[in-house]
Amino acid sequence: MIGFRIPFLFFMSEVLIEAQDVSKKFCRSLKRSLIYGMSDVLHSLNPWATSKEAGNTSPVSDNQLRPQEFWALRNISFQVRRGECLGLIGHNGAGKSTLLKILTGVIRPDRGEVRMRGRVGAMIELGAGFNPLLTGRENIYNQAALLGFTQEEVRRKFDDIVDFSEIPHALDMPLQNYSSGMRVRLGFSIFAHLEPDILLIDEVLAVGDVGFRMKSLNKMSELMNRCAVVFVTHSMPQVFRICNDVMLLGHGAIQHHSRNVAEGVAAYFKEFPGGEETVTGSGEAKVIDVRAKTTSSSTSLHGEMIVHYGDDIDIDITLKLEEPYRSGKMQLLFWNMELQPVMDVMSRHLQGYEFYTNEDGSCKLSVTIKQLMLNAGKYNVSAIILSKDLKVLCRHDNAISVTVQANCASGANIILPAEWQTKAIEPTTF
Repeated sequence: MIGFRIPFLFFMSEVLIEAQDVSKKFCRSLKRSLIYGMSDVLHSLNPWATSKEAGNTSPVSDNQLRPQEFWALRNISFQVRRGECLGLIGHNGAGKSTLLKILTGVIRPDRGEVRMRGRVGAMIELGAGFNPLLTGRENIYNQAALLGFTQEEVRRKFDDIVDFSEIPHALDMPLQNYSSGMRVRLGFSIFAHLEPDILLIDEVLAVGDVGFRMKSLNKMSELMNRCAVVFVTHSMPQVFRICNDVMLLGHGAIQHHSRNVAEGVAAYFKEFPGGEETVTGSGEAKVIDVRAKTTSSSTSLHGEMIVHYGDDIDIDITLKLEEPYRSGKMQLLFWNMELQPVMDVMSRHLQGYEFYTNEDGSCKLSVTIKQLMLNAGKYNVSAIILSKDLKVLCRHDNAISVTVQANCASGANIILPAEWQTKAIEPTTF
């Protein structure tokens, strides 16, 4: 039995994507870029020149750059095994698309090596590889041929592809008449059901309706059992959902690489500022000051504070209403870095807290949030003042920022500690 188990385990842990010190440089000047390109071509054609520079797989340094050149990628090394999904994240311009183009063979690295084992399916750009003049049916066979599948293999999978895409009514219509969502449905269905060994996906799952995105994420979870996936996205919930490894790129270099997805996402959010203060509403109310404190930290309006999971937070809000208003309702709204509302602080009646002002229209409110149960991360707080008939008098976004520290690997916004226990199983008569 041991002799059969070893090959199976080896198959499941097989490295399908391997990058070693991959580096790519570009030139900011078009004129110089053309000159450098011609020089490199002539150098490669010189029979007395070495066909491969010494140390081609060694780490690069800035002294290897010519004027106006820069490293778009610098010393990138990683492995992706069958059954794994690497989440490739980073701000715009971090080098994610350049790395994907190298993995797909569109461009070659200046230094380093990339080894790809098996058939590669790449969804890099919306509709890439599709012929707009052909029908959806014809494009299915074309894409399959590009992936190296035979017509017989496609025929066996054809009905499943069409059913998943949910566009049988448009199957014999030219692709140029498809909407962007329909193209994404068809493209993902082809790659998902033909099951390549390696699947490279760049943001295409952000397009389409909610139902299709859920289906696609579930399908990717299935695919991870049979192939290696590199998933480029700016959606951290999707990273938590399907990735078991995450790599953060910044300015062409690896800033963070870990199998702890929560740590990688936290490092990603640290790359971005908390957002600018904005004030909207009718203008008949104004937030004068906001002060928040715990036993270990405090902040004021537009400030930031660090809070530990489970801390109590005391918040004071000073506001002023304009005539004719002398009363209103107050609430605090917590936003995560995905700009999703995650917690609304109201009264015990689940309504905005009702208040009355002094004669000059001023008022100072105080609220205590008991045992903050937000997951680790940064949150921006909006102070919202409403009239009794729920007219928005003032919405002061990013009034304060709260960074929660928690030792948790969950991707949920709210972490609820519950009472757990193990019970004995009672005998059951079958």
